Amino acid sequence: MIPESHPLRQLFQELVGRHYAEEIGIRDPQVVSYVSHLLTEFCEADQLFKIHDVDDRPLTDLGEMLLESDPIYGPAPSFDRERQVRKHIGDYALFFAGMFPESINHFRLRRHRLENFVEWMKAGKESYYIVSKFEHFEYAKVAPLFANLSREFEGCVYGLNMVKNDLQEMQHPIARLDSELLM
Repeated sequence: MIPESHPLRQLFQELVGRHYAEEIGIRDPQVVSYVSHLLTEFCEADQLFKIHDVDDRPLTDLGEMLLESDPIYGPAPSFDRERQVRKHIGDYALFFAGMFPESINHFRLRRHRLENFVEWMKAGKESYYIVSKFEHFEYAKVAPLFANLSREFEGCVYGLNMVKNDLQEMQHPIARLDSELLM
């Protein structure tokens, strides 16, 4: 786990907060905090690929994750497992659709379960919605957050794409200076 005091957390909080508020109109501090925390956690590959099947193989395909989340016809042994996997599906879809949308076509070439960007968006939004319906007992406090993430999913993805663009500019400041000089 990346420590709370790590500068990366502050950078992601600042970028997400700015783009979500200024360009998207998302000013919910819980959503901003959740998404910036997600970016930080997904810097570690074991967090990005933390959902495993019964053979302890990490799942990287959203179709396989959707099957894994099914507590009635699939292998999920409980509704808590369904919630855990659905939360991860929402996170995974948000992360890839916002930060690496070009990779979705790569996934499509490897597997034919979820075929395009629109289906990734639908899977992420629907998964957060399902997580929001776990609104009792220990999940009661966070259920509204996931309802907001579902409702604002497209905006969250768009805002992450802006964050991605900022990070690319930070990596290559000379290219940015060159384009500004040309204008």
